[in-house]
Amino acid sequence: MSKFQPLESYLDRSGTYHLLPFRFEPLDGEEVVLTNTVGEFTFLTREKLNDLVHHRLKPSDSDYTALRSRHFIREDGDEASLELLALKTRTKLSKLANFTNLHLFVVSLRCDHSCQYCQVSRQSEDKDAFDMTRETADNALELVFRSPNPAIKIEFQGGEPLLNFDLIRYVVEKAERRGHVEGRDLEFVITTTLALATDEILEYCRDHYIYLSSSLDGPEDLHNKNRARPGRDSHARFVAGLQRARDIVGYDSVSALMTTSPASLNRVRDIVDEYVKHGFSGIFLRHLSPYGFAMKTKSFQAYNAERWLQFYKEGLDYILELNKAGLPFTEYYSSLILTKMLTSSDPGFVDLMNPAGAGIAAVVFNYDGEVYASDESRMLREMGDTTFRLGNVYENTYEQIFTNDALLSALEDSFTGSAPMCSDCAFEPWCGAEPVFHHAMYGDVLGRKPESEFCRRMMGVTKHLLDIMRRDAEAKEIFMRWVNRC
Repeated sequence: MSKFQPLESYLDRSGTYHLLPFRFEPLDGEEVVLTNTVGEFTFLTREKLNDLVHHRLKPSDSDYTALRSRHFIREDGDEASLELLALKTRTKLSKLANFTNLHLFVVSLRCDHSCQYCQVSRQSEDKDAFDMTRETADNALELVFRSPNPAIKIEFQGGEPLLNFDLIRYVVEKAERRGHVEGRDLEFVITTTLALATDEILEYCRDHYIYLSSSLDGPEDLHNKNRARPGRDSHARFVAGLQRARDIVGYDSVSALMTTSPASLNRVRDIVDEYVKHGFSGIFLRHLSPYGFAMKTKSFQAYNAERWLQFYKEGLDYILELNKAGLPFTEYYSSLILTKMLTSSDPGFVDLMNPAGAGIAAVVFNYDGEVYASDESRMLREMGDTTFRLGNVYENTYEQIFTNDALLSALEDSFTGSAPMCSDCAFEPWCGAEPVFHHAMYGDVLGRKPESEFCRRMMGVTKHLLDIMRRDAEAKEIFMRWVNRC
């Protein structure tokens, strides 16, 4: 005699169930994707969706089990579904309680490069009026340590921040002393081309556990075209600096980021191969942003979201080929979105946060003491728009800066959970609010969603990832490995 009754004995014979909140989006003529409030998803045929909403789905149906386990439906007395949904919601939003983690210090606008898509209105090397002073840094650090977040990340940006390395030393050592007293978990990053990284600088980075974030746009000819400097040797300087940095600071202490210029669009395989050649474990296929010289040189207008999506899809397909051939390699933009799709956590990437990450996840202290809601806000200021200026380290208190109407209104008005055309979008749980981008492009923080390049990119990427997971089980396993490494 069996110790257990068959599965049918445990099913609800009444066939009654209650719908929990969900959205759906057609993927083709036959299938739709359903998403719930925490980003869990499932695929259904249109016929099954019709049965679901009319309460005709039978408990014996395999889709019924999937829908119940992923919190799309619940049965009478099934309180666990609501409790689990609430728990997952709290988990997704848990990072908000700690408030600002990333603090960007723009220590100099001076730079030795003249990149055609530069977003920060760089200045020539001899203009030391564009360097942050110690007094400005002191005031900024006072605001940094007012953050309730136990983990403080300070990232030094420019221009080329190594041109003001003495100030970096000063900030690092002062922050270390205070962080030790307060028990803070400190992390430091320098965003640099590596062209000016001497052994002395690199040894200091090693001794103080400073990470280095650099730029590599592709093979030598493409990199030199995108990132011009006197001597036309930016690629050679990057390669030499990368090797020295890995030897001195540590192999995993150096990362690289690319930007898709018009010249990059037909060369995504070459770009990926260059990253593989130099031993990187992944790449972020990053699009241009509408700020600074990217607008003045018309680089941003040179391609639209659809053309970038072609570039991205070709690159992702090639990266999947490499993984299937036995070479682990990650596309980081995809992995950020996949983490939101396939796990209960949120990676906290500022551009994909909701509420928007501006101010509440990252804040910028400019070289002149001005405080901005995000790096993009600071770039917008360099174009003459002060909408997202939050205050000044000499003039305003922590409370005044972080309760500034420029910040609070932007966060509230761009919140995708209540924004028109976002609140009923199936991809909303995986998306983010981008108030600065939409303000820059359309003059308001919400933007016009049917015309939004941000929305087109996000929907294009998300649909492509869903399509891959529907038809390619091996690729889905690769995606799971990517998100579990994050």
